[in-house]
Amino acid sequence: MSDGGLKAALETIRREVKTRFESQKRVLSFREYLELVQAHPRRHTRDAARYLKDCMDFFGSYDVSKPTGTFKRWRLFDLELGRHDSGRQVELRLRDRLAGHEAAQAAFYRIMDGFEREGRANRLVLLHGPNGSAKSTFVACLMRGLEAYSETEEGALYRFSWIFPRSREGGGIGFTTASDELGEADSFAHLPEERIIAKLQSSVREHPLLLLPRDVRQQLITSAYERAGVVEAAPDWVWAGQLARKNQQIFQALLTAYRGDLDRVLAHIQVERFYISRRYRIGAVTIGPQMSVDASERQITADRSIESLPASLSALMLFEPYGELVDASGGIVEFSDLLKRPLEAWKYLLLAIETGEVSLQMSNLPINAVMVASSNELHLSAFRQHPEYNSFRGRIVRIRMGYLIDVHREREIYDGQIVPQIPKHVAPHTTYVAALWAVLTRLRRPDASHFASSELGTIVASLTPLEKAELLADGVVPARFDADQAKILASGVAEVLEEGATASDYEGISGASPREVRMLLLDAAADFKDPCVSPIALLNRMAEFCERDDYEFLKAQPDGPYRDHRAFVDQVRERWLDIVESELRAASGLIDEASPMTLFDRYVNHVSHWVKKERIYNPVTGKDEDPDLDLMKSVEQKLDGDDAQEFRNELLSAIAAWAIDHPDQEVDYETLFPHYIERLRQAYFAERQSQVGEIGRAIIAVIDEDDGLETGLREAAQQALQVLIGVYGYQRASAKVALGALIDARYD
Repeated sequence: MSDGGLKAALETIRREVKTRFESQKRVLSFREYLELVQAHPRRHTRDAARYLKDCMDFFGSYDVSKPTGTFKRWRLFDLELGRHDSGRQVELRLRDRLAGHEAAQAAFYRIMDGFEREGRANRLVLLHGPNGSAKSTFVACLMRGLEAYSETEEGALYRFSWIFPRSREGGGIGFTTASDELGEADSFAHLPEERIIAKLQSSVREHPLLLLPRDVRQQLITSAYERAGVVEAAPDWVWAGQLARKNQQIFQALLTAYRGDLDRVLAHIQVERFYISRRYRIGAVTIGPQMSVDASERQITADRSIESLPASLSALMLFEPYGELVDASGGIVEFSDLLKRPLEAWKYLLLAIETGEVSLQMSNLPINAVMVASSNELHLSAFRQHPEYNSFRGRIVRIRMGYLIDVHREREIYDGQIVPQIPKHVAPHTTYVAALWAVLTRLRRPDASHFASSELGTIVASLTPLEKAELLADGVVPARFDADQAKILASGVAEVLEEGATASDYEGISGASPREVRMLLLDAAADFKDPCVSPIALLNRMAEFCERDDYEFLKAQPDGPYRDHRAFVDQVRERWLDIVESELRAASGLIDEASPMTLFDRYVNHVSHWVKKERIYNPVTGKDEDPDLDLMKSVEQKLDGDDAQEFRNELLSAIAAWAIDHPDQEVDYETLFPHYIERLRQAYFAERQSQVGEIGRAIIAVIDEDDGLETGLREAAQQALQVLIGVYGYQRASAKVALGALIDARYD
C-alpha cells in the first residue's frame, strides 16, 4: 500500500473509532448521565443480579423437546451472542458452549429472578456435582455473555471518577467559592487530558446515582419509574446504597469547600462507560481455592497525583479497596472449588451475604456482584457434616450439575471439543460410541418401589442400561414390550428421569467423566499407524481402561446389569455394529426398509376381510378374490401366531380399540404392534443376510483395489461405497474398518 493509501486507511479508521466512541456515550458529565437515567430508568438503575438476569433475557431462549419433556434453553449457554462469527470463531463457540444442563440453567434463572424480587443477591449460588461436570463451563458462559451484553446499548454500564483541573495559571488546584468560577451547567468531565491534573477513579465501580442524597435519589428514581411505567422496585444497591469510604470523603471535602453547592461538587464527576472483561478482571472474576485475600485496602494518599490536590483533600487519609471482590463489582465472582478452602478462610462470606458488605480494616466494602461457587460432591458431603453447616444453609442455594445422561448432549461435548483438535479423519459414530459408553457408566438401576404406578415401576425395573439410555435420549421403547406395556412406558419417560434424580446417589453423580473419555479419544487419535480414528480403536482403549483401579467408578461392584463397565464396552460395540449394518443395508439397495410395514399392512387387510368373510379386490387382476391364506399363514409363522383364529381376532380387537381412542387418525401399526413389526423386520433381513454380506465383502475388495470381482458385483459395490461416503460421512479407510468389523462379527 502506498503512503497515500495508508494515510487514507488510517484516517478512515480514526473516524470510525471516534464515531463509535461518541455513539457509545463513553464519557458523560453527571447531568448528561441523569438524562440517560430519565430516558431509560430501569436500564440504568440495575444491580448485578438484575443485570445478569437481563443479560440472559437479552440473548433469548428457545424450547428443547426431549422424550422427558420440553425444557427452556438460554442462547447465552450456546454462546450465540449476536456476533458475526468466522469459521474459527464458530469452532471455538462449539468448543466452549455448555452442552445440556437445561435444568441447571432454569434453576439459575429462577434464582436471579428471586434476587430481583428481593432487591439484592442475598445468597451464594453453589454449583455442585462430580469433577468434570461442566460447573466451570456454566460460569464461563455467563461471563462471556456478560462481556458481550456490556458492549450493547441495552447493557451499557457506567462508573464515575473525580476530575480535578489545573488552575488557570497552570499550577495546582485552588478551590474558590466565587460564584463566577463555574457556570451552573459547567462540568470538568470533558476537559482534555492536558488540563487535568488528577483523576481519582471509583475502584468499586459505584453507581453514579449514589452521589445524590438518598432522599433526592429515591424521589428521582420513583418519578422516573412512574413515567416509564416500570412496576418493579429499584434494587437496594441503588435505592438505599451509600458511597464507599474514599468517595464519601472526597464528596464531603468538596461539599465543604464549595459551601454546600452540590452542582459544583458534581462538576468534578466524569461518568465513564466500562465493559465487563474476564481477561482484565472487570466485573468477571474467578477466585481459586488457594489461600488468598479476596479484598483489602491500601492507602493512596501518597500517590503523586494526590499531592496536587488542595489541602482539604490531600490532608485526608484516603484508602482504596482492592482484590478479587473489588474487581468483580458490577458483575459476577466465581469461587472455584470453594469447599476446598478451610472454612475459616471464607467464613466472612456468611456475614457479607447477610449485610451486602465485607468488613475491611478501615471501612466496609459494599458488594454488588452475584457470587457463584462450585464444589464437587465429596467436599459438599463433608461440609454438610460440619457443625457450622446450618449457619450457612440459609445463605446458600444449591444447583446440582451431574454428568449428562442424554447420549446426544454428551456427544455434543466430544464433537465440539475433541474432533476439531484431531488432525485426521474421525470415523462416523466414533463420538457416539464414546458418549453411549460414558452415559451407560452413569446410569443406576431403577427401583420399582419409587414409582407411583406399580405397572410402570415393574416395566422400568426390567430395563437394561442400554434400553434405559435409548429411552431417555430418544424415547425408544423396547420392541419386546406388548402394546399396553409400551404405552405405559412411553407415557412415563419423565418419571423415569425423575426417579433417577431423586436419590442422593443420583444418576450422574458417578461414572466416566468427559475428561476421561476425552483422554481415551485423544489416545486413540495418537496412534499414527491408523489412517483414521475409528470406533474400534476407541473400544479397544475403553476395554483396557476398564482394567484400571485408580478411578472410583471403576471400583464399584456391578448392580445386576448396571455399573458393569467392561460389559458396556461389548454392548456398545454391538450397538455400533447394528448401525453399520443398517447403513450397509441402505447403501446396498438390497433392503427396502418399508417392506416389513407394507407386508404387515397387507396382512391386516387380508385378515380383516377373512374375519368378515368378504372378498378382497386384487389391483393386479382387477378382480375380487378370497383373502390370501398363504400370505396370512406365512406372516403368522414369522410372528409365532400358533392359533390363527385367536391371533387374528386379538389383532383386530386391538386395532378397533386403538381406533376408538384415536378417532379420525390412521392406525399407527409400528406404535401399536412394535414387537410384531420388529419380528417381520428381522425375518426380512435374515432372508437377505447372505446378499448383504456379499456386498459388504465386495466393498472391501473395491477399497483394496481387488480385480477379482465380477463386473456386476463390482459396480454394485462401487455404488454402495459412494453412498457410504456421500451420505453417511465415511472415507475409504473408515468404511473398510467398519465393514471389516461387521463382516468378521456377523457374516463369517
